[in-house]
Amino acid sequence: MKTMLAGEFVIDDRSSGNLKSNLGMEWRLVSDQVMGGVSKGIIKLDTHKGRDCLRMQGDVSTEQNGGFVQMALSLSDEDNFDASAFDGIVFEVAGNNEDYNIHFRTSDLWFPWQSYRAEFHTTDDWQIVRIPFANLDAYKTSQKFLQRNLKRIGLVAIGRDFRVDLCLGSLRFYSEDN
Repeated sequence: MKTMLAGEFVIDDRSSGNLKSNLGMEWRLVSDQVMGGVSKGIIKLDTHKGRDCLRMQGDVSTEQNGGFVQMALSLSDEDNFDASAFDGIVFEVAGNNEDYNIHFRTSDLWFPWQSYRAEFHTTDDWQIVRIPFANLDAYKTSQKFLQRNLKRIGLVAIGRDFRVDLCLGSLRFYSEDN
């Protein structure tokens, strides 16, 4: 079910009662174990401070050249998701006072380590994070970010040894025009 608010497109408002987003695609956990790392995590349905959320918990370990755990969502079961009508992403999160990343994958990227990303900080309280697409950093790619070619979004604990505890309450694309 695709939901449009004035100037926004709801990707996930956690109303499904399961791991599926409003797009009908299911969240999944991806860790560095796919590349021989030892980071561990889980994603589960939970409640934080009276609000339903999708919660990722675990441990990031840089042993064995590892260093990430992420909850990832494919945006379409087709080739691409066209978000060219939007200027960025806004999401509601709570966490454990750690820094996390949001990563975007597009069909223009070839290697699994390539992405477009931005960092955000969490607190125990719910907060709204707004990231314009223009503020994304290209990671290990010279390809320009094209939001019409989106494939996947990931909320990622990455790059250092730490305990992961991240709650996602909602995720939306936004447009400045409305």
